[in-house]
Amino acid sequence: MAELTGIYTASHTPVMLNFPDRIPADLRTEIFGAYEAMGRDFESGKPDALVVLSNDHLHNFFLNNFPALCIGVGESYESPIEHWLKAKRRVFAGNQAFGAYLLQEALQADFDPSFSMEMVLDHGSLTPLELAGLDPDLPIVPILFNCVQPPMPTMRRCYQFGKFLGDAIRRYDGVERVAILATGGISHDIATPRMGMVNREFDETLLQLLEAGDPDAVVKYATEQVHTAGNGAEEIRMWMAAMGAAGGLPFRRAYYRAVNDWYTGIGIGHFGQSELAAATGNHG
Repeated sequence: MAELTGIYTASHTPVMLNFPDRIPADLRTEIFGAYEAMGRDFESGKPDALVVLSNDHLHNFFLNNFPALCIGVGESYESPIEHWLKAKRRVFAGNQAFGAYLLQEALQADFDPSFSMEMVLDHGSLTPLELAGLDPDLPIVPILFNCVQPPMPTMRRCYQFGKFLGDAIRRYDGVERVAILATGGISHDIATPRMGMVNREFDETLLQLLEAGDPDAVVKYATEQVHTAGNGAEEIRMWMAAMGAAGGLPFRRAYYRAVNDWYTGIGIGHFGQSELAAATGNHG
């Protein structure tokens, strides 16, 4: 039986790596420090494997074939696939047996994910791993959600999948300790006239509802209001899945800042008991 050592949520944007100097140095230090604090908290749990919940930005999938969910069952994962991302090229080790187990369990639980033995990882997965300073040799199982091309899996379906995922991980006896990183969001718009606008009200309300611990209220708000927060806010589907995997563990906001010059409402959080929130603080 595996122990879930931590369930983390964190925003991603390639701008953090490509144009770090676009914001003042003190703010940049503050944000990077928040990711580093998440990394230290993550490492303190000594996980043997990491499940990464992210989305594909049209690198694995396109309009000819775009699954709602895809589980990585590869031996390794190349990242970043974007040639323009200012990050070291690397190959993450996979845990093929763990990925295959989650795939089979998902099918038995009446979910219908796709799978890939040749998945590549883009900035969505890499950016938080890079900024948190996580061990690049830690085996990972990536699970990609469609947050780009409608129709997308509903917020409630993502939450339900997360509930399945948490239960399946806890039943797995192939590793002792597992962490989950759900990355994406919060509010942002890409390639629209609203690019650079951040809906702080949406972000704050979402974080407050997560902290209140009512999953139905979170799912309802996300479903009804995500359209107000930009096309990139669709990525909160991974946060819904993390909430499901947490199985009622409390959510603690570790960091939030609306950063218009990075186009994103940047949030970091954690489900469960953790020193992360106290160590990082909260910034509006």
